[in-house]
Amino acid sequence: MKKTRIYVDTSVIGGCCDPEFQEWSFGLLADFKAGVFSLLLSELTDAEIQDAPNEVKDIYGEFRKYTNEIIEFTSDAIELAEAYLKHEILTENFRNDARHIAIATVASADLLVSWNFKHIVHFEKIQRFNAVNIEMGYKPLLIYSPREVTTYGSESH
Repeated sequence: MKKTRIYVDTSVIGGCCDPEFQEWSFGLLADFKAGVFSLLLSELTDAEIQDAPNEVKDIYGEFRKYTNEIIEFTSDAIELAEAYLKHEILTENFRNDARHIAIATVASADLLVSWNFKHIVHFEKIQRFNAVNIEMGYKPLLIYSPREVTTYGSESH
């Protein structure tokens, strides 16, 4: 059976260092370690981690061990992210959030996980991102928080 391909944005990595989110971020990391899901990271995540505290960089190193897909930031992804901005789903200040969604969409990820409830994991925004995705010939992208995705804490785990 094909594993679900999950794109993880930077907030999930940082979530491992935040008491509010760490249980579920580490749960998702455990799922990747156990081979439950296939982990997708990107060149954008690599770039964003460069400015993170050492603790976050160390955890990112753990995530990197469990992926064989680092998604390139292609011209198609740039074009799609710009379309999100043009449609005023997000403003210029949150360009990288748009880029994460575009990268995951262009890479045909099965879903994107994030702790960013204001700009990414937000019902109305998800509908609008997917309207643009469809308009530009891409499939809709499922977007959830790690808590909704991880098998951590479930009966089968």
